[in-house]
Amino acid sequence: MAFRSAGSGKVPRDPVHHPLFARYYAHVSVAAETRLGMGGVRDRLLSGLSGRVIEIGAGNGLNFAHYPGSVSEVVAIEPERRLRHSAVEAALRAEVPVDVAPGVAEALPVKSEAFDAAVVSLVLCSVRDVPRALAEIRRVLRPGGTVRFFEHGAGGGRVMAAAQRGLDRTVWPRLNGGCHLARDPVAALRDAGFELGPYQPLLIPEKGPRLPTSYCVLGSARRPGVRDTGTA
Repeated sequence: MAFRSAGSGKVPRDPVHHPLFARYYAHVSVAAETRLGMGGVRDRLLSGLSGRVIEIGAGNGLNFAHYPGSVSEVVAIEPERRLRHSAVEAALRAEVPVDVAPGVAEALPVKSEAFDAAVVSLVLCSVRDVPRALAEIRRVLRPGGTVRFFEHGAGGGRVMAAAQRGLDRTVWPRLNGGCHLARDPVAALRDAGFELGPYQPLLIPEKGPRLPTSYCVLGSARRPGVRDTGTA
C-alpha cells in the first residue's frame, strides 16, 4: 500500500464534518445518476483509466461502479465520516479493488509518485485550499500521470456570475458542505502546473432552468515529466 504515516503516528479525526449535508447529498446524488445523466458523465470521466488511481473526495462512492477493469487499484480519500461509510459499502460492490481511507485533499496520506492517475469529481469546489490540494495531487502522481476532472464552476454570463459570487460570500458554503460556486477549476489546474488535455463544458441538467451549479467542465490534465523506468 502507498499510505504515508504522519510523524506522530496519529491521524486527525473528522477534519471535515458536515453530517446534515452528507445525508442530503447521499440522497440527491443517487437520484441524479439517472435524472440528470450523471451515470453517463461518470463513464466518460473514468473511461480508459488504468493502473493505480487515487480518487480525492470520493463522497459516497458513486464513481466506483464506473471504473474500467484495466484499473488495478483505487485508493479513495474521503474526509466526511457519513459519506466515507457509504463509500466503504460501495467499495464492497465494486468490480475493481477499492480502498477507502480518511484524509483531506490538502494533505493526502499517501506516498509521493505512487499513482498513475488521480480523479477529482465535484471536489475542487469544496476544498479549503485549492492550490495546496492541487500541489498534493502533483506530488502523489507519477511524472506523466493523468488527472481526470469533472467540476462545476463560474459561468452563465455577468448576472449569473454575480449571483454565484454573492452566494459564495453568504449562505451557500455553509449550507452545502463548503461548496463554492464561482471557482474556475480549469484555471486552477493550469496555475498548478498541469498540462491541460481535452476538456468540454457541460450543462447539468442539460435541459431546463440554469442553476448556479449548472456550469460544469469534464476533461483531463497531465503532470509534466517522464517516468524514470530505471533502464538505460
